[in-house]
Amino acid sequence: MEEYAYKSFLYEQLGGGEKCKNAENALHNFSTHRRAYNKEEEEENDNDENANASEELSTDSDPLQPLPTFPEADWPKILMLIMSYATSPTQRDILLLGALTALGATMERYVRCSYSGKYQSPCLQTFFVAPPASGKSGLSLIRLLVEPIHDKIRQQVDEEMKAYRKEKKNYELLGKERVNTEAPQMPPNKMFLISGNNSGTGILQNIMDANGTGLICETEADTIASAISSEYGHWSDTLRKAFDHDRLSYNRRTDQEYREVKRIFLAVLLSGTPAQVRALIPSAENGLFSRFLFMKVDIPAKWHNVFSKAKRTIDEEMEAIGKRVFRIHQHLVASKSMKPKTGQSYSNDILFELTDAQGEQFNKYFESLVEEYKNMLGRDFVASIYRLGLSTFRIAMVLSIARLEETLSESPTTSISENATTSIICRDEDLDNAITIADTLMQHAAKIFATLMPNKEEDGTLGIKLSPKSERLFENLPDKFNRQTVLSIGKKLGIPQRTAEKYVGEYVNKHGLCKRTGNGEYEKVKQQNADERSLLQMLGKC
Repeated sequence: MEEYAYKSFLYEQLGGGEKCKNAENALHNFSTHRRAYNKEEEEENDNDENANASEELSTDSDPLQPLPTFPEADWPKILMLIMSYATSPTQRDILLLGALTALGATMERYVRCSYSGKYQSPCLQTFFVAPPASGKSGLSLIRLLVEPIHDKIRQQVDEEMKAYRKEKKNYELLGKERVNTEAPQMPPNKMFLISGNNSGTGILQNIMDANGTGLICETEADTIASAISSEYGHWSDTLRKAFDHDRLSYNRRTDQEYREVKRIFLAVLLSGTPAQVRALIPSAENGLFSRFLFMKVDIPAKWHNVFSKAKRTIDEEMEAIGKRVFRIHQHLVASKSMKPKTGQSYSNDILFELTDAQGEQFNKYFESLVEEYKNMLGRDFVASIYRLGLSTFRIAMVLSIARLEETLSESPTTSISENATTSIICRDEDLDNAITIADTLMQHAAKIFATLMPNKEEDGTLGIKLSPKSERLFENLPDKFNRQTVLSIGKKLGIPQRTAEKYVGEYVNKHGLCKRTGNGEYEKVKQQNADERSLLQMLGKC
């Protein structure tokens, strides 16, 4: 019956004739698992890990199954409110991850944790990879959450500039007496929202003026890529240092002025097309790739109601939430400015910690993640997992402080330390949610990583190009399998462990033959979808 439906579809689309006959024949040539056509008639020798270097694989298109999204969970109330204004699941994910990045930026140097022997703050670097009309414009809403902080800083700059101009005018009126008087210094041009529509040097100066803090939020990543095209190496270094809270410095050639910030707390929130990713991060092996959280989003499949009966627009709603974000920031600033308590060696930062059980859960999860991916995508991708661990810890920090917002007093002069404590223990649900986010984003990063790898020769025939060994492994895998099943079947077939795991990585991230369902758990895509997709690809060429 299904075959008859396909035939009818083909005749309807092609109007019968030779094209239709060829397409019909192609239908019969498909095996039940979307069989690949091979250039190589004989199996190559595969005794070491480099034996498959010459395999020719098509780049293929996106997987048949969509990448996972964030689940429903017990999120902090302020995040639940932000997500409630999403018009699609895609926009919901954008708002959640975007809000986490923006909130982390506002916490900058005021919140910290000990991670791998170094104090870290919740500053994230996030990149939404999406085609046009996919909902990534939601980032413009995220900007509204932090604009009150930006506006207050700009107001202070305006007041300082007025005072500076007055002092400068008085100084110039001194005449000869100026030699005995120190000239007034122009105040730094501080801001919180740092525009990417600038030169690389200009952006660097803005970061310096802001004492290493702030948020770069751009809905089109090529804005940044164009700005730094002539000084890429230096800018890439700046972003890497920002992620690690390292020292940032530079020399101004015009007046030979040396400037530095001992620790940088910059967050980055970008969106752009896959081509814009490559413009900013030309290689998957680039250290910048492993520092970003990537989310690949698609065009929504359903139309949403564009006519709202709400009394306020989404912009107005986000502005109202921005006032709450501003209050969190003011409490953090107030807490920082308080005198340290007796016997306390550091200032009143909010110190974030995990319990011993939570630490064990965290380490166990990322240990298993490294084991799962190290052979699938290679050692270069393992660097992304290591840094994802830090980003996950930072997300847990943001979630904890966001919950603390519910207990704050309305008085902006009252510090967080007077309402809660300078030490916060992570809640179990916040760590669980952070790990769930990490697991989702890892799959997105794996897909984008695969697209940034050097392309190999594409197959001009119908289907996917697999090596004989790869195809034989796929044939022997059950519909649902795990990593141990792969290793067991691979051993029986004489396929080395690293090679078998690499094949699974290609099934998932390059060919769309399988999807990941859990940590080390996989499932083949439905046969009908695979056949249908291949037929539609063929129809497009007719």
